[in-house]
Order: sequence, then structure tokens, then C-alpha cells
Amino acid sequence: MKHSLLTACLSRCVPRILGINPSQVLSILVYHRVLTKTDFLRQGVPTVQEFSWQMELLSKHFNPLPLDEALLRLSEGTLPKRAVCVTFDDGYADNLELALPILKTWNIPATVYVATGFLDGGRMWNDSIIEFVRNYPGVSLRLDEVSEQPFAMETRADRIQTANELIRFAKYMDQASRIDFSDMLSRMSQRSGNPLPTDLMLNSNQVVSLSKQGVNIGGHTINHPILTEISDDQARYEINEGRSQLEGLIQSPVEHFAYPNGIREKDFDRRHERIVRAAGFRSAVTTHWGASDKLTRMSAIPRFTPWDKSAYKFALRLALNMKRTQLPELARGGELSAGQ
Repeated sequence: MKHSLLTACLSRCVPRILGINPSQVLSILVYHRVLTKTDFLRQGVPTVQEFSWQMELLSKHFNPLPLDEALLRLSEGTLPKRAVCVTFDDGYADNLELALPILKTWNIPATVYVATGFLDGGRMWNDSIIEFVRNYPGVSLRLDEVSEQPFAMETRADRIQTANELIRFAKYMDQASRIDFSDMLSRMSQRSGNPLPTDLMLNSNQVVSLSKQGVNIGGHTINHPILTEISDDQARYEINEGRSQLEGLIQSPVEHFAYPNGIREKDFDRRHERIVRAAGFRSAVTTHWGASDKLTRMSAIPRFTPWDKSAYKFALRLALNMKRTQLPELARGGELSAGQ
């Protein structure tokens, strides 16, 4: 990797300058996918080339650990300097096909949090929107369910804006309505001769393969609902049954969980932390940016990914992220008591 001297300096010196003890802080990176080439509709997703240099940088200038070991050593105060974990959400097939060979090259452990309802030919609702927008044959799109005005589809910029608007529209729908909306887009694509892909997600055998190759498999519910938008009983079922399905597949305990969407108070709250703990999960991760220290509650662990396109910025932002351990009270103060 080019510029290794500067990236080494950034990763090692910045924490010292900021007064951070790098042996008492854990950074957990969150990814979803790795692509063969840049996708204009998924601009934040790294390509194979980008993911390769990111993992090389982690291997050379940080200390990648398995999640189990990292959390244990965090609680014991025995973390190595610049400890980091790599995680993936949802369960995309490219986690096995594209990311795993790179992880193996650099000897980096990983955890993949799998939403079981999308295995074996399923598709995440946001992927339905993205692939529908990508392949729509017209230059103007009418969706009266969403807007009285048609969506422009002439340019890539138009399609990016349309995809973003449709994702915002669908994200906080109730689950049944969101499924209906996705199914409608799928039917429209089918009629236009552009059926939506059915191979984006892992299949059951691929989940087993990941597990056998040393990847930690974590829970991520069945249908990836926004937990605050469903009843406690539904949330309990999604969390527990998703875990049970994964354990049935890999024949091993599933001990770690990722909240769908993962924004504290908006997508999950203390009720769901209690459900996760009652289910027996050892940890649960969020999508709030930050790093963890000994005061971080294991049922609300922050994560962070610097989506930078240069090694300089990647190393700098990851080093700066170590400073973000002073999280809101919700994520600190030890375990939840029964009354919290």
C-alpha cells in the first residue's frame, strides 16, 4: 500500500495527540457489501480494490480481533493498542464471494449479522428500490402512492435522487406496507422485462460456509423491521426466531446481535435492549458512530466506518473515531436493570 509511512503516523500519533489511550478503546467497523466495481446508486459501498487497501491498512497499522475476544478483553482492560473489529450487516452474498478472500489475505476476523428472512433468493426492500430505479426503462416515473409529481429518470443524478426519495418514503412504513410497496416495484420491473435480481443475498449453504471458514455469524432479526414500529411481542419473535433459525443452520450458538437500521431511540430503545439481553445475546451493536470503552453498555455498542476513498483520510478518521467514547447516557453505565 502506498503512503504507508503517513498512514502509520496518522493511526499511531493522532490518538496520542488527542490524549486517547489506544489500549482502552475498541473501534468496530460496519460494512454491508463489497462490489466488483463502483455503483453510481451505491456510492458509499467499497469496491474490491478499495476494501483490499482498507483491510491492508487495518492489518498493518491496527490490531484486528474477533468480536468475542475484543469484547472480553475490553471488559478485562487487556485490549491491544488500536483494537478494531470488522462487521457486516444483513447477509449479502458478496460477503462470502468478494469480502472473505480479502479478509483471509490480511488475516482479519469478521462478524456477519444475517437477517434470515432474505436468505435463499430474498431481497432487502432497499435493494428492490435501487434495482427498480436502475433498470426502469423510461425517462419519467409516476408513482401516485408516493408523489403527485412524476420522478425524473433521464440522468444518473435523477435516478440517484429518485432512489433516495423512495428509500426515505419506504423506510418507516409498517412492515406489511413496505413489503407491498417492494412487491409492486417487483411486478413493475417484471412487466417491463427487467426482473429484479434474486441472488444478492446469501443462501443457507453460504451462511454455513461462512461459519465453517471462521466467520462469526450474528443475529439481525428475520425481516429487518424497525423495532420501534412493531409491538414488543413481534420484536421478541423477530429477535429470538431469527437467532433460532441461524443456530439451526450453523449448529453453533449465535451470541451477538445487530439492531436493524440501528439508530438509538429512533429504531430501537431500552425495551429492545432488554429483549436482546433476555434472549441471551452477549452483545448488540448499533449504527451510531463511536468507539467503545469499559463503560459502554454491551447492549448498545457503537460502530463506525470511515467511507473515505484515500488511505490518508481512512486512517485519520478511524484514529479520530477513538475519541468518540463519550456517548449519550443511553449507551453507558453498565447493564440495564429490570426497572430501566
